Amino acid sequence: MSLAQVWEEQGEFLEEAVEEGPYTEEDYYNIPEHVRAELIEGHLIYNLASPSRFHQTILMELGTVINNYIKSKGGPCRVYPAPFAVKLREGQKTIVEPDISVICDRDKLTDRGCTGAPDWVVEIVSPSNPGHDYIKKLSLYEAAGVREYWIVDPRKEQVFVYHLDKENFSLSTYTFQDKIQVGIYEDLWIDFAELDL
Repeated sequence: MSLAQVWEEQGEFLEEAVEEGPYTEEDYYNIPEHVRAELIEGHLIYNLASPSRFHQTILMELGTVINNYIKSKGGPCRVYPAPFAVKLREGQKTIVEPDISVICDRDKLTDRGCTGAPDWVVEIVSPSNPGHDYIKKLSLYEAAGVREYWIVDPRKEQVFVYHLDKENFSLSTYTFQDKIQVGIYEDLWIDFAELDL
């Protein structure tokens, strides 16, 4: 039985499942719209559980702050919440759906999403598979050239901020009570204590 058949029969009971590949970009785009999935190195990873209310609150609060800042500056960057397909590199069998993608080079935007590394990615950790965000996606984003990567962990109430520039790679850790400077902008600070969480 294929994973797609398993999803149809018992999807409401599964949080995440992996269908071994190799699968292609076209396979990914042929997945039904109501199914969230990512293509990681040719393997399809189905995210079957709906995000929690807290996850969605964090997503909306952060997305709103970021979008309002960009609009106030009139800059070229765009903010896209999940589901939004990001093909990290041409020719690579990897398409991810970050919780928040900030893309400043509009030439990377296509009708299907983004081709190339976003400037800034925010992932909100799922309790079912934290290693996916902490390990796998960190490696993928760093290799693809994402400049800044935030991991927001609702259970720990922590934010891990990675500056992925190879010359100045760094990690800073914050709590939900801290005010955090965004590395790709000089004058954007996000005060987690002021978010309506």
